[in-house]
Amino acid sequence: MRINIGSKNQVKVNAVKELIKDYNFLSEAEVFSIEVSSDVHKQPKSIHETIDGAKNRARNAFQNCEYSFGIESGLMKVPHTKTGYMNICVCAIYDGKDYHLGISSAFEYPTKIINFVFSDKLEIDEAIYKTGLTNDKRIGRSGGVIGYLTKGRLKRKEYTKQAITTALIHLENPELFN
Repeated sequence: MRINIGSKNQVKVNAVKELIKDYNFLSEAEVFSIEVSSDVHKQPKSIHETIDGAKNRARNAFQNCEYSFGIESGLMKVPHTKTGYMNICVCAIYDGKDYHLGISSAFEYPTKIINFVFSDKLEIDEAIYKTGLTNDKRIGRSGGVIGYLTKGRLKRKEYTKQAITTALIHLENPELFN
């Protein structure tokens, strides 16, 4: 079996590779990463855009495989939060016919980061770097901002695995989703 991932980001690739070992029907799969476009803004600013980005990545990576995974992080409006937004990670698994979606837990970025995202149209990596909170210009390819904010208690790879796990519910229990 072959699984394609619509990203070259090793955090996303390693999250899929590690997690599928826990699933009998996927544990022997070969995993390939393919750089594809999300066909949305570099920094999605709504749940719709984030889901579309994940689905587009999965669809664009579906080449000579049984499943393709698209993983996209983005913002969504959340009432009663300090900034009005929280981050989520969405995983879309495409089987050539249907999409199977999963979403991670959500967390809020500091106000300065959100302000830079909207006022300067920056991606999260660029925004946190501009705040001076980190010297890592590519924090999303390592522990992520979630790793920074939780002081290493929840790193981006584990956060990404949440979305993948919830997307795999459909594939592991197909009889429940007719």
